[in-house]
Amino acid sequence: MEVRPLSGHAEFAEAVRLQKEIWGFPDLELLPVRFFVVASRIGGQTLGAFDGDRMAGFLLAIPGIKEGGTAYLHSHMLGVSNDYRDAGIGRMLKAAQREHALARGIRLIEWSFDPFEAKNAYFNLEILGAIVRTYVPNLYGITASPLHGDLPTDRCIAEWRLGETRAKSQVAARVSLPSQKNRESQESLARELMRHFADGLAVTGFERHAETGTYLLSPWPSR
Repeated sequence: MEVRPLSGHAEFAEAVRLQKEIWGFPDLELLPVRFFVVASRIGGQTLGAFDGDRMAGFLLAIPGIKEGGTAYLHSHMLGVSNDYRDAGIGRMLKAAQREHALARGIRLIEWSFDPFEAKNAYFNLEILGAIVRTYVPNLYGITASPLHGDLPTDRCIAEWRLGETRAKSQVAARVSLPSQKNRESQESLARELMRHFADGLAVTGFERHAETGTYLLSPWPSR
């Protein structure tokens, strides 16, 4: 398996096709080839994982600037073909993303993820070492993807600080992930996490159980 920057319209088009395969988006909601072209030319990242000539997964990130002038990358999309699930492709893509970012002097990458996806939460928090201090209700609006189940797209924002080792700190609060995802459980989780964030805590870990998990929160310096 090789991970490298995407090159040319044909590879960008394959990343567009994979969006439909993975998320089931209708054509109107797909990020088009021209978006990949722009991202690749303005300091973003368009990476692909290739099994020979076949694209097994891709990653798309765009550059951003924080208030105060800090440059960072917003990792907008990472997808793996259904035929390559649970083969470590996502981890390979994130490792390549980190390497490319550090080579350019970028020390912060952020992305959004569904807080109800326990596998992703564990990967982001425990494997990569990201933290979460922000919860955004219905970030992308209601989409047509069957994976989103006609529910609001509530998202946590992962902050991945490159070149830093996240110090282990005492757990100050625990928030259990509801076993069923519906509007009521979304609102309940949002209230709990946002209350802790307002009190100066951040999600710094995740205990994964059979079908769900628990968010672990610790004191974190303010921005």
